[in-house]
Amino acid sequence: MLFFAPLGCQVVAHYSGSGDRTPWWDLRRDSSNQAPDAATTDDAIIQVYSARAARWRGAFGVHTWFATKKRDENNYTRLEVIGYALRWGGNTVRIRNGRPDNYWFGNKPYLLREIRGGEDVDNLIDRLHFAASNYPYQHRYKVWPGPNSNTFTAMLARQIPELGLELPATAIGKDFLPENRVFSKSPSGDGLQFSLRGLLGLIVGKEEGVEVNMLGLSAGLDVSPPAIKLPGVGRLGFSDFERKILE
Repeated sequence: MLFFAPLGCQVVAHYSGSGDRTPWWDLRRDSSNQAPDAATTDDAIIQVYSARAARWRGAFGVHTWFATKKRDENNYTRLEVIGYALRWGGNTVRIRNGRPDNYWFGNKPYLLREIRGGEDVDNLIDRLHFAASNYPYQHRYKVWPGPNSNTFTAMLARQIPELGLELPATAIGKDFLPENRVFSKSPSGDGLQFSLRGLLGLIVGKEEGVEVNMLGLSAGLDVSPPAIKLPGVGRLGFSDFERKILE
């Protein structure tokens, strides 16, 4: 019930929405105006976004991606995995100039993490791009249980623990570990993770709290800030922003 009742409610909510019949390829893809203007910002910037996935996938989970800008750049670079690229013989990994905070096929993105600074952030960006270029699943993609776009984001986060990135429970595929591993660091870098090919597992960490993964779905409890995490629904509780206000 803990896993499938919330997911069922989310599926019902997804398909009983506005009833918009717009084809998915014509859905909104413009900027959500959350990122600083690259042309007028001197800082190096790393941002991580998530947005509900396109079409039926949005009832279950989110798509995640990175956006970076070095100090000497006046544009953003997006780093993400796009599964349909395989249909035309390309790689799943896309590293290209683009707006960092676009709507994802009509779904508003949410900023999960932002780091701004000088040379130290430039160095993190170099490491991030190197890790993206060496992603091991450039010719493989599976919506469930992975590897997918969230597998990519989680894998890069593990390699660069300075990001301190906690991915949402709705990021299906984040628990798919590479190279048939069973144990690993959690995506935030400060916890431990056990996973059987993304189908059964456990995360315990300062950022993630306690998460149980079953059939690619995640449920758990977070302590700081307090929240519960439910499959399909995501986080219910205090956001980091609300916690800062209370402090």
